[in-house]
Amino acid sequence: ELPHEVVAAFRSTLSEAREADLLLHVVDAADPEHPERMRQVDAVLEEIGAGDLPRIVVMNKIDRLDTAPRRDAIEGGDQPRVWLSAHEGAGMDLLFAAIADHFAELRARYRVFVPHAHAAIRAGLYRQRAIDAEEITDAGWWLDARLSPAEAGRLGNVDAAAGVQIHAQA
Repeated sequence: ELPHEVVAAFRSTLSEAREADLLLHVVDAADPEHPERMRQVDAVLEEIGAGDLPRIVVMNKIDRLDTAPRRDAIEGGDQPRVWLSAHEGAGMDLLFAAIADHFAELRARYRVFVPHAHAAIRAGLYRQRAIDAEEITDAGWWLDARLSPAEAGRLGNVDAAAGVQIHAQA
């Protein structure tokens, strides 16, 4: 029973979801009506053509259920689900790991050289959990990394004078 303008704006925002690489469907786990609300969201995603996009179901507010954070899958499928409390921060690491796992599947292997002067690049790759191995040299680090095409592009655009090198691996 919302005004037409609000509904139109909401649908416009949702239609942008079709361009997403991953959707996070945040659910109030403490709401007794959450199964029905989830079905409604699924129906809207189908309606806008985003029903087949990969998603992680985030069951929030577990602090109200007295349950522990965990990671599992939706019954009858392989859609990942993470149980957490955003309010308390419990289980956020599980959500970050689920997101990282999703994108790891989309990543390719690269050999990256980062000079010591650009240690922030190396640190950023570690934060993204992109590094599989590293070799330390007098001039910097050779990193075996898994990167998305966008991440590789960003590294490839780093000023050549900075000394960063990136090579695709088979």
